Amino acid sequence: MNYQFITIEGCIGAGKTTLARKIAEDMNGRLILEQFEENPFLPRFYSDPERHAFPVELYFMAERFHQLQNMMSEQDMFKSFTVSDFLFQKSSIFAMNNLRDHEAKLYRTLFDIINPTLPKPDLILYLYAPVEKLLDNIRKRGREYEQQISPEYLGNIQQAYLDHFKFLTNTRIVLLDTSNLDFKQNPADYQRIVDILNDKHHIGITYL
Repeated sequence: MNYQFITIEGCIGAGKTTLARKIAEDMNGRLILEQFEENPFLPRFYSDPERHAFPVELYFMAERFHQLQNMMSEQDMFKSFTVSDFLFQKSSIFAMNNLRDHEAKLYRTLFDIINPTLPKPDLILYLYAPVEKLLDNIRKRGREYEQQISPEYLGNIQQAYLDHFKFLTNTRIVLLDTSNLDFKQNPADYQRIVDILNDKHHIGITYL
């Protein structure tokens, strides 16, 4: 592996956790997974977004901070690299989409204090999928509280990711269109992604 720290990102339902698990297992990587199921506000957020957006986003930011901070302080000499299924900046991406103006301003102040202290990935792989495919994946995995997610919400989040990447400097970003890929079931598709991760990418955005 050419990179010490890889982040697999994507919109809700893109398959980032599944892929990160498989990459870590197959290539002797240290795995860091977002603990979204431990967020007590998440089911409430999907049923009443306006009321619960602020606590759900604060909880996520704090949890992501602790996970990445632990990564820096607890080295694993038996693993050759680290792979995570979240980018810390997703905290800001989701918050700016979900919060009201006064909440977003406070949240951004806290985010800007924390963000510079955390490690940045050497490579970000973003799994792009059309909203229809995301909705199908969400239905198939069957988390009850996610079934209320609207196509409009997914579209807004995905666009926010793409807009955010345009402003990231000094970062290697690969945007992979997974519309016709099935890395869960098709070994050839999975191997293509492994090959992409093993390539040497330039700083900036690569579209594949």
